[in-house]
Amino acid sequence: MTHTILHIDTSARHTGSVSRDLSARIVADHPGARVITRDLADAPLPQITEDWVAANFTPADSRTPAQQAVLAQSDALVAELKQADTVVIGLPVYNFNVPTALKAWIDLVARVGLTFRYTENGPVGLLAGKRVIVALASGGTEAGSDIDHATPYLKFILGFMGITDVTMIAADRLGIDAEASMDKALAQLAELRTAA
Repeated sequence: MTHTILHIDTSARHTGSVSRDLSARIVADHPGARVITRDLADAPLPQITEDWVAANFTPADSRTPAQQAVLAQSDALVAELKQADTVVIGLPVYNFNVPTALKAWIDLVARVGLTFRYTENGPVGLLAGKRVIVALASGGTEAGSDIDHATPYLKFILGFMGITDVTMIAADRLGIDAEASMDKALAQLAELRTAA
């Protein structure tokens, strides 16, 4: 069975992007995998609208052709996510949080009945068994620090959808000590290879 990777890049930059470099290295460590590439900077996703919300909360068998069209891109993104065994996310930290490009993707894939459901005992994620590897780059927002709002949010929303196996590869002091930050991230990447 072919291993499928969903590779998501979110950095607005191509030249000199550390998150893109690290995410590409992670994907390259899985030769033979089928890779679905989603570059959210090159192909930005739309924000959800009132029409989208109305279509999403209309039962699937009652949606009009127009509502189906409104949800078509979201449906495709959910299908990509469901196909993936591993999701690799290139995550630059912008102003202490995830880029709006990634937030737009999250808004389009976090869908009741498809990636999570509500029960008498609370919400249940429907994407259990998947793995996420995050390639994080930040000038000075250290992953897990008091000012880091990106990684707790991302781990929470992934967990909400049932994905709890999340690994961070973090070059998170690039504006303070770029060399040491990259060394740390590459050491984490080497550990990840060893554990595989």
